[in-house]
Amino acid sequence: MSADTHSTAVERTAIKKVSLRLVPFVALMFFVNYLDRTAISFAEPNGMGADLALTAAQFGFASGIFFLGYIVLEVPSNMALHRFGARRWLARIMVSWGIVSLLFTWVSSTGQLYGLRFLLGVAEAGFFPGAILFLSQWVPSRHRTKILGLFYLAQPLTTVFGAPLAGWLIGRHGMFGLEGWRVMFLFVSLPAIVLGLVAYFYLIDRPADAKWLTPAERDWLTAELAAENAQKTGHEGKHAKGDLKAAFGNARVWVLALVYFGFVYGLYALAFFLPTIISGFQEQYDTTFSVMDKAWITAIPYLPAAVVLFFWTRHATRHGTRTWHVAGPAVVGGVSIPLALYMGSPTATIAVITVTASAIFAALPVFWSIPSRFLTGAAAAAGIALINTAGNIAGFAAGYITGWLKDWTGAYYAPLYLVGFFMLLSAALMVRLAARDRTAGPVPGTDRQPMEAHR
Repeated sequence: MSADTHSTAVERTAIKKVSLRLVPFVALMFFVNYLDRTAISFAEPNGMGADLALTAAQFGFASGIFFLGYIVLEVPSNMALHRFGARRWLARIMVSWGIVSLLFTWVSSTGQLYGLRFLLGVAEAGFFPGAILFLSQWVPSRHRTKILGLFYLAQPLTTVFGAPLAGWLIGRHGMFGLEGWRVMFLFVSLPAIVLGLVAYFYLIDRPADAKWLTPAERDWLTAELAAENAQKTGHEGKHAKGDLKAAFGNARVWVLALVYFGFVYGLYALAFFLPTIISGFQEQYDTTFSVMDKAWITAIPYLPAAVVLFFWTRHATRHGTRTWHVAGPAVVGGVSIPLALYMGSPTATIAVITVTASAIFAALPVFWSIPSRFLTGAAAAAGIALINTAGNIAGFAAGYITGWLKDWTGAYYAPLYLVGFFMLLSAALMVRLAARDRTAGPVPGTDRQPMEAHR
């Protein structure tokens, strides 16, 4: 066997083992994470809104204040993960948020709801960018889109499986003397605590310590990642070694943060308000849905979204990431979401929303393969956290502004038009960034543009 053939075989088996050993577990952590943070969207139209006398604006603020808490510790948390290692830090985050999430079972006022949502954000701070950073440190850049795509499948699948699960738990009204929505909070919180404890013993911080890799696989991964990081350092100079200036002083990071803002604004406008919009179908179209009916309808857009995400990231991996892999879905989402307002039936409305959800989820994992191409070490931790902070601001804005505009205008027209605007803005910024980089030269750490990846 030639050296090149042997190297290719080692690469193939190493990436396969990482895909099977780490990605499903981290994706399961993300599944529980996303379910916990969006559980409020299932609770509000199924008893919590009435029990706590919430207006749409109050519900939107309660949904969004989570992200303000997240922002407080976003960058420090990711820097701590870089310092202490993913195994300890991600485990700590999960146990913390599971405990806070459990307290929602006994919330009894709007003020308590606000306080717990804020604390939930503080407890979860750093999980998502930490998971992205962790997975990015296990595979070379040419495999990153595939790995992040597999990881990101957890997010749409959370709603596919989580919405019916939430509906079933809400149907257990009276268990332990609790209202159905309180039963749901009780049982969706416990897995986070259990997974956090398991993660402490299961996760490994770096390939060099992975006993489930052969020596050849460990050596190959370690050498490939070290060479990549050295190349980035060589292009970026002393700043790439990792202080905050390398991330906060990089214009490309700030543009990517704005692009991400638009996607996340659309993501959470749908996540927090889709169950409420579906409940509104009953009056709008003179029909009646049970709790489980509404749960299944909520899940519908996310199954096709998961399928589209899988094949879109697969295409980007095989053919190289291009500008249109991110900008194209942004245009589709920006145009489709306002169209949902003009459909004449629940079926047509959900069909259009499915297109929007598919567009958002197709772009996100491809997008997250970009920052680690030109940042390394602590700069990567800070840069990814900074971009995700923009997403957290969008999460707060999407929840609060959508609810406020709904109360002010009496309908969801203005809120959804705003979603469309932000997604189209993301597309425009993505195209502008690619054009700027073609003029300025190659991305540091690669020999291609930021929207292009090696096959």
